[in-house]
Amino acid sequence: MTPGSLITSFSPADALALALLLAGWLGLGWMIEHPPARRPSVALLMADIRRDWMRTFVTRQPRIFDANVIDSLRQSTAFFASASMIAIGGGVALMGDTERLAGFVSDFTLQTNRQALELKLLVVLLLVANALLKFVWANRLFGYCSILMASVPNEPEHPNAYPRAAQAAEVNITAARSFNRGLQSIYFALAGLAWLVGPVPLMLAVLLTCAMITRREFASESRRIILGTDPGQRP
Repeated sequence: MTPGSLITSFSPADALALALLLAGWLGLGWMIEHPPARRPSVALLMADIRRDWMRTFVTRQPRIFDANVIDSLRQSTAFFASASMIAIGGGVALMGDTERLAGFVSDFTLQTNRQALELKLLVVLLLVANALLKFVWANRLFGYCSILMASVPNEPEHPNAYPRAAQAAEVNITAARSFNRGLQSIYFALAGLAWLVGPVPLMLAVLLTCAMITRREFASESRRIILGTDPGQRP
């Protein structure tokens, strides 16, 4: 694959679609983590609830429930990490047999350039690889959080009780942030598969993905419930 032949394999529409994919992935992730003060995202609201959780944890006896929750969070990150590894393995195998992929793509578009297909697959694999790294790090951080929680003294009056619980809360929030970033990479990797068909399907897939994530973070029913503004809630 020479640089010249690779450049000629792509149109300005492909470049625009790829730029939109990257802008949507990076820009939406930044907006979720730095939302307007008047419109916090679900991720930001949950960060405050995680701090409340750790403050409640100090006085809860026994603490088996909290240990089970942390274990469940670690299992979730391990599941997504394993799934990402399988997806990467399948993608690498597919890149070694682009003839079959070209035959599938030819049913939807006239473009069957193997070099272009390999690069499009590579973009998807890079997004999945980023997700894998985020999930692995989130799993490790939840492990750190569990150790910090185990070190919180049983006596609420102990001078280290609430400070250590606050440390556990911040590590928990950092782990959740990494997990959310991994999920967002998976979302946009799935959108990136539309590029195999063409640049216009990729643009539509990116816009649909951005709309879906934005609704879930800023206009979902779960967000209204967390805020306590859902009309269906009982007083």
